[in-house]
Amino acid sequence: MSLKESALAVRENAHAPYSNFKVGAAIRSASGVIYAGCNVENIAYPEGTCAEAGAIAAMVAAGETRLTEVYVVAGSPAPVPPCGGCRQKLSEFGAPDVVLTMATTGGVEQTTTIGELLPGAFGAEHMQDD
Repeated sequence: MSLKESALAVRENAHAPYSNFKVGAAIRSASGVIYAGCNVENIAYPEGTCAEAGAIAAMVAAGETRLTEVYVVAGSPAPVPPCGGCRQKLSEFGAPDVVLTMATTGGVEQTTTIGELLPGAFGAEHMQDD
């Protein structure tokens, strides 16, 4: 199954009873395995989980820590970029040149990189003492 197919399939499992805005994400790890996640809303906003965060959590739970490609799909008129928190999460596990495709369920796609989405990302190098 491709990243696109995985993201589209998992999107159908999204728990979005409040917004009805379903999102699916699929990431390819450094080993080539695809991990998928969907958004999970909670009545106690903002305690839900984004699709990208769910896919990353699945990857980490499987013992992997590097992603090499990302695909995110939502039912919207235009491709939806990851939120700020997910941009930071993606940059934690993926290099700036990792390709990220944002898509609509209607087939519109836009490709960018993690670095273009989050220039100047906060990283481990910022945690070093002088």
